[in-house]
Amino acid sequence: MAAQVAHTVITMELPQVMGDEESTIADLAQKVDVPADRLIRLVRAAAAIGLCTENSAAVFQLTEFGRRLRPDHPESIQALVRMFTEPAMLAGWAKLDRAVRTGETTFDEVFGMPMFRYLDRHPEMSALFNGAMSQATRTVAAQLPEHYDFSGRAHLIDIGGGDGTLVQGVLQANPQLRGSVFDTASGGAQAAARFAESGLAGRTDVLVGDFFAEAPDGGDVYLVKSILHDWDDDRCVRILGHIRGVIPEDGLLLILEPVLPDLVPAEGHAGMYLSDLNMLVNVGGRERTRSEFEQLCRRAGFSVSSVVSPGPQFRFSIIEARPV
Repeated sequence: MAAQVAHTVITMELPQVMGDEESTIADLAQKVDVPADRLIRLVRAAAAIGLCTENSAAVFQLTEFGRRLRPDHPESIQALVRMFTEPAMLAGWAKLDRAVRTGETTFDEVFGMPMFRYLDRHPEMSALFNGAMSQATRTVAAQLPEHYDFSGRAHLIDIGGGDGTLVQGVLQANPQLRGSVFDTASGGAQAAARFAESGLAGRTDVLVGDFFAEAPDGGDVYLVKSILHDWDDDRCVRILGHIRGVIPEDGLLLILEPVLPDLVPAEGHAGMYLSDLNMLVNVGGRERTRSEFEQLCRRAGFSVSSVVSPGPQFRFSIIEARPV
């Protein structure tokens, strides 16, 4: 229910209408053309879940989190929240019991096709997905150079790199690096524009391909972020195996994924376990423990050399692996 409140607040563009100042429910109702007696029920629910506050009777103001639901906010999460509250993303959850019992991807059952094929056939949804992944990657892109030393490396290739947010962040902090995004035509559609806007066009390129069929050569660092959790073990090994076929012997593989603890902590990690179920119902993948990542890498010809978990703000672990 909270997800539906957030989704409706976004689709009605209430964060844009509310702005930074206080708003009366009468003003909001007039601007969005909804009766005030019904709109106040939605806005009060939004206040109850932290999107705004009711400062006095029927007078509301966005919280800092609520402001981030505006598309023009520098730390906007609008696309991310909207994507994961879209009816298409939630439909498979209605059959969670079936997914748990059978292991089947219930998104496929509901829509008659895998999620990524669905995105290819729905360009607006694909653009929203890419925007959501960019917003989810923004903090990682800013912080990764603080937590990993890329000195002495020449060419970073981001496998499934989407719109290039992560490559941009690493290259801006490492002027010696070139960078490439390797993705499908739709997945990498916004990358060239991002690189041009950030002044990186001369140090970057966008390579189109299928990571199940190949990996581009020429890199000495291969980056795989939020890719492996989308797939089962055999397909992960296929992706990593293609990288192993082209990586130099002194090359590095960096996997950025949440790493599940061996035991469920008492608090603070619910998101990883909910994401694990989301992978089950929507794409057939899973989140993994360190030992499970080590097994994947070993099957593909890599050895895990280190796993660093920078902290809650980073949200991912940096898994470094080397070819063997």
